[in-house]
Amino acid sequence: MTGNHQVSHVFGIIGLGRFGTALAETLAENGQEVLALDNSESKVRDIQDKVQQALVAPILDKVTLKEAGIQNCGTVIVCIGENVEASILTTLNVIELEVPRVIAKAVSAEHWRVLQKIGAEVVYPERDRAVRLASALTRPRALDYIDLSVEYAICEVRLSAKLDGKTILEADLRHRFGLNAVAIVRGQETIVEISPDLRLMKDDYLAVVGSKDNVMKFEKFVAS
Repeated sequence: MTGNHQVSHVFGIIGLGRFGTALAETLAENGQEVLALDNSESKVRDIQDKVQQALVAPILDKVTLKEAGIQNCGTVIVCIGENVEASILTTLNVIELEVPRVIAKAVSAEHWRVLQKIGAEVVYPERDRAVRLASALTRPRALDYIDLSVEYAICEVRLSAKLDGKTILEADLRHRFGLNAVAIVRGQETIVEISPDLRLMKDDYLAVVGSKDNVMKFEKFVAS
């Protein structure tokens, strides 16, 4: 990437928690250029062989983001959840660097309102869950659907009996469908610790990230 403001289909991922890491790995596995940033050296080290570029950014001010090349990305996803202030300031800095599409993850209604007000698209699972019924009328198995680009999406799929009792390892989503699981909603509980031995249950809502073609294949598999 050059220092000039040449926007391309580079995905910027800021924050390498489980959500950000799964997103970065899936996009990279599907041949997309990914720039990943985090303030943790160990998290950056864990992903640096899997993405085009991974950098440690101790602070996420505008100067640091610009030096990293965030302004050259076509889409940036801010995946900082636990530190609301850092999430808002980082999102604002990315927007001010004129990135065409900025998506940020919210952890509360107030957080969501602020992110929306400053001009970001917002992923807010609690709020998204409230519109499930309406979504289900048109897409009975695919409920929350967030476009990341023309080709990629995060989708929440309601599981049928077909995967009931199977572990994440047995379901083998990555090899069979090219998808990564990022969360499971089970009743009132949201599970983000997705371990290989975690058992899936009928009527779980499984959030997956991958290409839209692969998401559709998975939807058809679940519904058949």
